[in-house]
Amino acid sequence: MALKLCIAQLNFLVGDTAGNAQKIIAAARAAYAQGARLLITPELSICGYPAEDLLLRPAFIAACDDAVKEVARELAGLKGLFVVVGHPTGGDIRSRSVAVQRRFNAASVLSEGRVLETYAKRELPNYQVFDEYRYFTRGQGTCVFQVDGVNVGLLICEDAWFDEPARLAREAGAELLAVINASPFHVGKGGERVARMAERARAVGLPLVYAHLVGGQDEVVFDGASFVLDARGELAGRAPGFQEDLFTVQAERTADGLALAAPLAHERSPEAQLWDALVLGVRDYIGKNGFPGVLLGLSGGIDSALVLAVAVDALGRDKVRTVMMPSPYTADISWIDARDMAARLGVRYDEISIVPQFEAFKAALAREFSGLPEDATEENIQARIRGVLLMALSNKFGSIVLTTGNKSEMATGYCTLYGDMAGGFAVIKDLLKTAVYRLARWRNVHDPYGAGISPIPERIITRPPSAELRPGQVDQDSLPPYEILDAILERYMENDQGVEDIIAAGFDRAVVERVARLIRVNEYKRRQAPVGIRVTHRSFGKDWRYPITGKFKA
Repeated sequence: MALKLCIAQLNFLVGDTAGNAQKIIAAARAAYAQGARLLITPELSICGYPAEDLLLRPAFIAACDDAVKEVARELAGLKGLFVVVGHPTGGDIRSRSVAVQRRFNAASVLSEGRVLETYAKRELPNYQVFDEYRYFTRGQGTCVFQVDGVNVGLLICEDAWFDEPARLAREAGAELLAVINASPFHVGKGGERVARMAERARAVGLPLVYAHLVGGQDEVVFDGASFVLDARGELAGRAPGFQEDLFTVQAERTADGLALAAPLAHERSPEAQLWDALVLGVRDYIGKNGFPGVLLGLSGGIDSALVLAVAVDALGRDKVRTVMMPSPYTADISWIDARDMAARLGVRYDEISIVPQFEAFKAALAREFSGLPEDATEENIQARIRGVLLMALSNKFGSIVLTTGNKSEMATGYCTLYGDMAGGFAVIKDLLKTAVYRLARWRNVHDPYGAGISPIPERIITRPPSAELRPGQVDQDSLPPYEILDAILERYMENDQGVEDIIAAGFDRAVVERVARLIRVNEYKRRQAPVGIRVTHRSFGKDWRYPITGKFKA
């Protein structure tokens, strides 16, 4: 006995129920033509993930139900094919009262035009970016269905992180676990998934197939890399990461149970995965929202250089425009390096001096500022002039502005509201400054998308970072050295270590308390920052929900 199954590792668009249904139908027909008799799609594949408060709208649930029926109808003629489709479903969807509705994160088994079974997710995650208590009711049942003589037990994402759902599936006769998922990427998450699923496979003594979503959706990126484990928890196959794939798995019955065989894609390094996540996040945010291209301020510094390299890898040079906006304090090497990088990547490059506008602002405010020394006010005016110019170009030509601020700056408020924070998408907002340098060096050595060059001039990487808003300025005038700052941020912000614990680990008390204070007092800025790509397990945004107004001090 043999069963050929396919994992439809696809990139869906939230809310495009008709389009998502057609992608599933096309994948099912292709898999069937290759001899597969089971197609597994990711969690909530019909509606896309996360659909957020669209799930509270009865019309949205009704559209999802209609799309499931459409998939079943369209595939009715494919005899012997079973398709697992993830979708939300509800109880009394006609009621105006959300309180009396019951919605489930569900998956249905379709075959020959019929919905054979519908399974509701039992374990609902409610941590990090997950908010499923807000939307769904826990399911109670199990789902085991037979395909070509093999009993398949169906689980949805978080179900497989707990003992009971898999155990109940095995007790109901499952010989193979099929786990459908929408699990957002962060650095290290792929290994964690495999390790936890290996525990589950060993605990129940069953092989496991893990069908995962791929694609960017607002802040989050899904990395694909669907995989297959044998009953011992050993990796038996893995799909490529960060790309769509119709991943084929062969199941053979042996004396010891089911043996699974599938292709095994090479596991890329953490830096490569991080780069792929940023590239996919930019490509999907721009493409799915219909922007014709992007533009960014190119300063000659490391942050804008990295954002430019990501943008070109994601979109191609023709959809990327750069603007250098020198101030009275811009160093000559900044001009030279910005021009050099734009030339290397072949993107449009323009220069618009902000000196006239800066002088005009100072003249307009001269009477109000009379007798007062120049300070951060004048620095912020320069940043805001640049923001106005970039947004004007965005309005006129339709391209979205990519902001270039990193996580270290966002944490400490080393950024200007309505200045360098002005824009539509923050590519590296979840990268600490030290990670920015590490990734820039990695990209200069590796060429994942065939650009054929090292995109970032070496001097951009090696020179001391500076906002260049006053004479001789460097970042370390205002911030601790980034190696120290980022280590504190990783402990305090990402891992929730207490101030005293960080000090006990060897960090200077004054520096730790200052960083904690900067994080606290700059929450109001972060609330006004553009959406950006999440690549760590704790990002500013959905992972970080702190009050702006409050008295507590860590």
